[in-house]
Amino acid sequence: MLKKILLIFGIGIYTFVTKAQTKDSIPDKVRAIIADKFPAIRVLNLEYEIVGGFKYASKYLKNPLPKGEVQNMHQANASMNVNLMKRKNWTLGTLVGYRHLSVELLQPDLSTRQIYQEKQDYHYHHESLNFTYYSRLFGKMAIYSASLMTDGSEKGFERVRGMLMGNLVLKATRDVQMTLGVVGLLDPSAIVPVIPTFTYKRQYQQGWVVDIVLPKAVYLRKTILGNGRASFGSELDNNTFYIYDFAGLSSIQIFNQMNLNSGLLYEHNLGRSFIAMVKTGMRNSLRSRISEKNKSQNDFIYEASTDPSFYFNAGLSFNPFAKKRVN
Repeated sequence: MLKKILLIFGIGIYTFVTKAQTKDSIPDKVRAIIADKFPAIRVLNLEYEIVGGFKYASKYLKNPLPKGEVQNMHQANASMNVNLMKRKNWTLGTLVGYRHLSVELLQPDLSTRQIYQEKQDYHYHHESLNFTYYSRLFGKMAIYSASLMTDGSEKGFERVRGMLMGNLVLKATRDVQMTLGVVGLLDPSAIVPVIPTFTYKRQYQQGWVVDIVLPKAVYLRKTILGNGRASFGSELDNNTFYIYDFAGLSSIQIFNQMNLNSGLLYEHNLGRSFIAMVKTGMRNSLRSRISEKNKSQNDFIYEASTDPSFYFNAGLSFNPFAKKRVN
């Protein structure tokens, strides 16, 4: 969910930069921001991630289970963000994504409590239709978004949800950009239905940038090697997939895990609209729960707490509006 919020919210975050510098139409300003050498929104993004082994403790129906261990985890992600229609004051776009997760683990049997080894594979897809409208409020630029979202597994579609967003540009200069907003989730599984948002980006001399997108990420960035950018900080990442045979239950369950990834990120503009990326560091799981797919995550039947683990992620993105490589 947080990735969707960031992608949909991304246009609103960066639109106001050119608002302060040009007088052209809003869609043109959006296009100019997406054309940044390291754009927040990328048309096509591919990633492959490896997570090191870690131990975990779990509870089923609030009853403690013997400790388990994830021996290794591999994850492949692909997403595409495309504008379908663009007018002077609004845009209509779509975001589609797919994730494959493969896990080898030692886990306790829920009935016998014995530890056994198993390999599990999960497939998850998500889609959204996103409408964004640009206007003015209290004399400042405002961005409003509405999204219709679906998701599911290799068995088909499972849920339909909605999301409403509003963002107000508080400051827009060449060096400082700041916004304040709110996200409303039309989702019975959401822990909280309303999330406040805040972004702050400040550029300093010699290529240093403070980049804050709450509640998603906090980064200190530095331009290096002409076409590279190194970042140090933390970001939230949500891992979701469906389970169809958990504990012999007839209902469909959903696994939701909120992770805090902290470490280093390096991006390099390869030219011809391609950007390569590697990031690595430590992952801390803040919440891991299994609940029925249309019930709140607070009404969970299974919960796990995990030890910190090492992660390594490599990716390649394509953005046809990106700036060409500068030698």
